[in-house]
Amino acid sequence: MSITIIKNADLYTPDPIGIMNLLVCGSKVTAISADDFQLSDNIGVEVIDLQGRKLLPGFIDAHAHITGGGGEAGFATQVPPVPISDFTGAGVTTVVGLLGTDDTTRSIGNLLSRVYGLREEGMSAYCWTGGYHYPLTTLMGSAKKDMVYLEPVIGIGEFAISDHRSSQPTFDEVIRLASETHVAGLMTGKAGIIHFHLGDGDRKLALLERAIKETELPARIFNATHVNRNKPLFDHACELIKLGCYIDLTAFPEGFSDPGWSAAEAVALAVERNLPLDRITISSDGGGCMPDFDTCGELVRMDFGRAETLAETLRAALQKGVSLSQILPMYTSNVANLLRFPNKGRIAVDCDADLIVLNEKNEVSDVMVLGTWHKRDHKMCIKGTFE
Repeated sequence: MSITIIKNADLYTPDPIGIMNLLVCGSKVTAISADDFQLSDNIGVEVIDLQGRKLLPGFIDAHAHITGGGGEAGFATQVPPVPISDFTGAGVTTVVGLLGTDDTTRSIGNLLSRVYGLREEGMSAYCWTGGYHYPLTTLMGSAKKDMVYLEPVIGIGEFAISDHRSSQPTFDEVIRLASETHVAGLMTGKAGIIHFHLGDGDRKLALLERAIKETELPARIFNATHVNRNKPLFDHACELIKLGCYIDLTAFPEGFSDPGWSAAEAVALAVERNLPLDRITISSDGGGCMPDFDTCGELVRMDFGRAETLAETLRAALQKGVSLSQILPMYTSNVANLLRFPNKGRIAVDCDADLIVLNEKNEVSDVMVLGTWHKRDHKMCIKGTFE
């Protein structure tokens, strides 16, 4: 078991605590103290002195196309699987993979195999079952069975609504799926939610608002992502969150947030509008295609999501006057609470040792995943098998 002492860290748990020392044993945080740790000289210990630099919980990216996304402009536009260092290098220590538009040539079996591969390479990984379309793509015959019998599967996603690429699901179909994942969540202790892809359709979040108001299902079951993709949709999401659900912002690549808001702008607006910040999360859409369609559904341009946009969004939000303690939970504890990951998203005794160090420019300089350094002084220590 490796032992690491991290000294003089400006600790965010994600709450700001001040200068502290951490003791990491194996994959867990074992102790946190303002005092120095006194260990026997016979014990091999790595000592890292951060000299006042910020130490944060690792990011949880709940929306990433780990097998690759795309394919919406022909087979040649299918994105290859995302290597582990694309995530860990950006500070992502836990990732949740999913299928999108292409839930035909890509399968849940393929998705699960990539989850297991990322785990073997050293990071925490999970996945959603299904994809854009109804009936769902599953492995065991239903979303409920996938959740009950397959440990990494935590819910349904990304299920598309208000989008010309969706299967145009009815209200009854949506609430049946919501009921299925909710019951499976109760049986297993998993998140048990539907992670909804939102397009630019005029109906926006009407299906989810109706489901929350007209059924007995808890509001947290209905989790909408990409809600900052256009401004009317974001305004609707700001009303929906008041009903008790979580909303997810996408950290779009630079220049790709028009006609909506960048994630940093959306966070600043959420602070200004006094929204419940503990029910907002941010994800990367890493590996996923980000197409721009005209009103006839024709592709105009395309970009691809990257995990590095999470760190870019963090810096941009800080420059807009958002405090680190306001935005950091959106990458960490908020996501852990929603996904029911009790050992993730915070720095505390007995939690997983998933840690990020920021330099003076708020760049991710060091990343520890489950007690092992994947990045030190801006250099990757661990890469994927084929990197």
